[in-house]
Amino acid sequence: MQLLEKQKLRFNYGLTERQLRRLYKEAHNAKGITGNVMVSMLERRLDNVVFRLGICPTIPAARQLVNHRHVLLNGRRVDIPSIRTKQGDVIALTERARKFQYVVESLASPAVGLPQWLRWTDGNAEAHVVAVPTIHDALLEVDTQLIVEFYAR
Repeated sequence: MQLLEKQKLRFNYGLTERQLRRLYKEAHNAKGITGNVMVSMLERRLDNVVFRLGICPTIPAARQLVNHRHVLLNGRRVDIPSIRTKQGDVIALTERARKFQYVVESLASPAVGLPQWLRWTDGNAEAHVVAVPTIHDALLEVDTQLIVEFYAR
């Protein structure tokens, strides 16, 4: 059961085993409940934020958009999907990316609703991270205690 929960988390966010293990160690050393901190860190990844904003239909599509330098974080082009956003960050698209067909379609009918910890501004075509996400903001229902037990052995 522990392995299944861990794999569910890994495949949903598109992580390698090494990335998830490193994330667990970081969450374990942070203040708070390890499982909740881990999910919060995953939710704040730039590729996940782009997906949650409704810019892309899937997380892999969002990862590719970031990799190809079409996303601006605080006014700077970034190409690392694993960058963790923080409260106060501004996420925007380049002019060219705003015209991509799948971006226009995704923004017209997003796959998921906009979470409370993000604010989208249509006029500027940018988003603001207004809070840190909690475990309740995650779309995926996982038993984080089983994942923590898996890595604690």
